[in-house]
Amino acid sequence: MSTKKGSDALEMMEAKYGRLSVAGLLISCRTSDELSQTQFAKKLGMSVQSLCDLEKGRRIPSPGRAAKIAKKIGYPEIALVTLAVRDALYAEGFKYNVKLESA
Repeated sequence: MSTKKGSDALEMMEAKYGRLSVAGLLISCRTSDELSQTQFAKKLGMSVQSLCDLEKGRRIPSPGRAAKIAKKIGYPEIALVTLAVRDALYAEGFKYNVKLESA
């Protein structure tokens, strides 16, 4: 999937469902693949507790970690990195709407 298509897909989803987050995306990916947290954590190469913290929004992945997760779940790196950066900004009280740009 190209970055432009990833950008368009995320924008369409946000228009319909509201602001997306890393937590919501991970939960959606895991449940659509019908995987338990244990199975999904193994697929991502992380502990179940780390995955749980990400899914609950207690932790936000760094851009580097977001890129690695994106590769493992088959999403464009820029999409998950953008969500992670935006989640971090929101957590700090900044309500910027970071847009995806094509590479």
